[in-house]
Amino acid sequence: MRQARIVRDIGLGIENLFLHRTRSVLTMLGVVFGVSSVVAMLSVGEGASRETLERIRRLGSDNIIISSAKSAAEEQAATNRSFMSMYGLTYPDYTRIMASCGNIRQAAPAKLIRKEARLLERTIELRVVGTTPEWFDLVPRPVVAGRVILPSDQERQAPVAVLTEFGARKLLANANTIGQLIFLGGDNFEVIGIVKNESGNAGNVQVPDQDVDVYIPIEVAANYFGDIFVKFSSGSRVRERVELHQIIVQVEDVSRVEVTAAAIEGMLQRFHNKDDYRVSVPLALLQQVEATKRTFNIVLGSIAGISLLVGGIGIMNIMLASVTERTREIGIRRALGAKRRQITYQFLIEAVVLSTSGGLIGLGLGALIPILITHFSGMPTVLTAQGIFLPLLISMSVGILFGLYPAMHAARVDPIIALRHE
Repeated sequence: MRQARIVRDIGLGIENLFLHRTRSVLTMLGVVFGVSSVVAMLSVGEGASRETLERIRRLGSDNIIISSAKSAAEEQAATNRSFMSMYGLTYPDYTRIMASCGNIRQAAPAKLIRKEARLLERTIELRVVGTTPEWFDLVPRPVVAGRVILPSDQERQAPVAVLTEFGARKLLANANTIGQLIFLGGDNFEVIGIVKNESGNAGNVQVPDQDVDVYIPIEVAANYFGDIFVKFSSGSRVRERVELHQIIVQVEDVSRVEVTAAAIEGMLQRFHNKDDYRVSVPLALLQQVEATKRTFNIVLGSIAGISLLVGGIGIMNIMLASVTERTREIGIRRALGAKRRQITYQFLIEAVVLSTSGGLIGLGLGALIPILITHFSGMPTVLTAQGIFLPLLISMSVGILFGLYPAMHAARVDPIIALRHE
């Protein structure tokens, strides 16, 4: 019986709203735009944060990335043609890191050199990464064809090379290229594999690999190309001596990553008299991005909540006007035996129907906006269950909150005075 009454009251509320279609639609617009903006902004924020978080996770939450960095003093001195800039990580640094930290599972050093690569008649400039087999465990990338560098390649200092998929396509290489020779700076290297690549930034950390990488054993890189590099820029020539450009360290226990990073930094400070290195911890960045994501969502939700507040005020305004217009109707219902509670329910249902209808329309519009953003700009967006149900719940709450006062006001109308109302 009660359920039948509620269904009847909802139907009556919808019927009353349809009597003033234009007014009802205009009243819902505030809720529609509020809900759609909440859904769209949460989707954009979630997509951006997930992309960054995923990149940081791929760096490894148990990894520490140590990179060579050129100090400001070195940059200024490099303008002198006779000056050779010496900075960054060294081979003894790598040895000391492995020897001094007992909770390191494995580590991989890397030399980074720009060289022109040639396969048959096709040439392209690649970044040569001289490293060890451990690199492919610390920076895992799917193997497209062939294999990666093995310990046996390192032991015999074999001139072998692993291309990235991007670099392979630029050189018109494919799976059939495995076993062919590629020229790197005038030296022959046998192509033994092709791996997928990833580039860009993850937080404040440069992703270790790039689109145009080619991997060779680090001993081969040192023997073939040495530690001195010449850079030509704006008609000037800059000479640099860098032994290692990067060291990636994997810690056995994730809970000790930050402690180990601090220990490594303290050890490097004792052997480096200038600030020529950077220690980055993806785990700390991961925690920082997650905290930023929460703050970002709160800010976005607060801004969009203002639209819902405006929509709620509009609902209250229209419901108060409706109470005034229907004063005689209220008096007749009270005279026929309707209780105050029933009058309150009736007007409250109309307010909730308005806000819920606006919320549903806003959800549809809010779900469409991220799709259009992704389609036209390529920006990733993610529509979550929380991003759907939370705005809808808020819109229903807005209807209850802002419809309660007009409903109670209608219930307090004196039936005798209401019957006299024209």
